[in-house]
Amino acid sequence: MIMFGYIYVNRKGLSEEDRKDYQSYYCGLCQALRKSSGVKGQVLLNYDMTFLIILLSGLYELENKEEEFFCPLHPGKKKIAYINEVTQYASDMNVLLSYHNLLDDWQDEKNYPKHVMSMMLKKDYARISHKYPRQAEAVEAYMRKLNMLEHKRETNLDAIAGLTGEMLGEIFAWKDDIWSEELHCLGFYMGKFIYLMDAYEDLEKDLRKKEYNPFESMVKNSPQDFETLSKLILTSMMSECSKSFERLPILQHASIIRNILYSGVWSKYEYVQAKKKKRRKSQ
Repeated sequence: MIMFGYIYVNRKGLSEEDRKDYQSYYCGLCQALRKSSGVKGQVLLNYDMTFLIILLSGLYELENKEEEFFCPLHPGKKKIAYINEVTQYASDMNVLLSYHNLLDDWQDEKNYPKHVMSMMLKKDYARISHKYPRQAEAVEAYMRKLNMLEHKRETNLDAIAGLTGEMLGEIFAWKDDIWSEELHCLGFYMGKFIYLMDAYEDLEKDLRKKEYNPFESMVKNSPQDFETLSKLILTSMMSECSKSFERLPILQHASIIRNILYSGVWSKYEYVQAKKKKRRKSQ
């Protein structure tokens, strides 16, 4: 499964100007999804691809076109959307990843609404696959390998998490140029973090249901040290990801990107910790 919802921004840590810019890029992605895939595309909107837009916009110093629009979810006054060369790319990658996510949910859970949604995206997926064959093949290969390793209940964290890393690395490497290797590296460690963070969040539920989780052997073999070890592994992934970012000559929106890498991505971890603490108090 492809995980969404881990590349958050810490809004409290942003300046007023950064908040405005972040929201405008998010709105730009929403508008791009609507224009290329209709309302069904807008349903797929997420913060993960907003990060990619800001990262690539900053690196390539892209010029934004500002579009004013009325948002039906926030009526009252016009909103501003930032649109540039990478906005459509991120929109297409959003659809590419979401399509496989929906298919996976249908196959695993027999979730009929998600099956219907995946069928509605089939033409969009074919169009995007033709436009970006490298990225499409990377996602398709990822789904095949991931299903195989999860089925055999792989215990090697590097092997299983590395699949998400390789896939996201291909997505982050927008162009074949001097920055592609570093962008691939950043995406690789971000992908590993996302997979492991998702596994960490789902661990108790998976153990209860006897479903596969890559952390299962670690928590059973070292129950006293599990929290320390898992935090160390997650921190290591984000440390490598951040090193890649710092090696890139990004000045534009660097404060937003640092906010996400050093603070925002840990929001789910802090949420899980808060839930565990609350549960311990109630026992």
